[in-house]
Amino acid sequence: MILHAAEAGHGPPLALLHGLFGAGRNLGFVQRRLSGAFRVLAIDLRNHGASPHAAAMDYASMAADVAETLAAREALPAALLGHSMGGKVAMRLALEQAGRVRALVVADIAPVSYPPHHRDLLQAMQRLALIPGLTRTAADAALAGSVPDPRVRGFLLQNLIVGQNPSWRIGLAEIAAAMPALEDFPPLPGACYAGPALFVAGGRSDYLTAAHRPLIVSLFPQARFAVLPDAGHWLHADDPEGFLAAVVPFLSEFAS
Repeated sequence: MILHAAEAGHGPPLALLHGLFGAGRNLGFVQRRLSGAFRVLAIDLRNHGASPHAAAMDYASMAADVAETLAAREALPAALLGHSMGGKVAMRLALEQAGRVRALVVADIAPVSYPPHHRDLLQAMQRLALIPGLTRTAADAALAGSVPDPRVRGFLLQNLIVGQNPSWRIGLAEIAAAMPALEDFPPLPGACYAGPALFVAGGRSDYLTAAHRPLIVSLFPQARFAVLPDAGHWLHADDPEGFLAAVVPFLSEFAS
């Protein structure tokens, strides 16, 4: 599947891969700051943003999408920077097609299975009544009871098309069916990515911890680690300057 991608800059290719319920634009700050040294492609993964929807939504399929999209744009080999779900996509592509990945940055996710995450958010989005003339203000108020954090509601509502015929831009049905696969990360026997890899964790997040490091090193033997102590799971939004301070020297060393 060819995915939607917004390009900026010139230089060695760098693909940005967003997390669940997101889109390439969520990494726009990173794209703008890195476009002076790289050809940065902010990609919408399948069932997200402006990319096509499809029933299959496992990491093998999504990694294949990214590889196909970058190949179509003559942007291989590329460095990959993925956050959360996008980090799992990036890891899968690196483990399966190492020769196409110049360097790997994984933001606050580990190559492991997680217990159910974010299903409450998905259910809240599915319950929202898409009545004609729906406004963003009304949708925000309707979600407030089940999604009390206004920042999270704003993030989710980026996916809502309001007006006379409101709809979700995101493939909610496909994502709902795929949640077990998205929470999982099936092992690839014998797989290893020996290229340069950087794993950046949010200090206030439990998605990527020191306990994950032995497994990460077994799959990514050149892995380096950084922690942003004051950041949560959305570390690139919580501490954008700290995130860039960790990522830019690494990419400048290995991705150019």
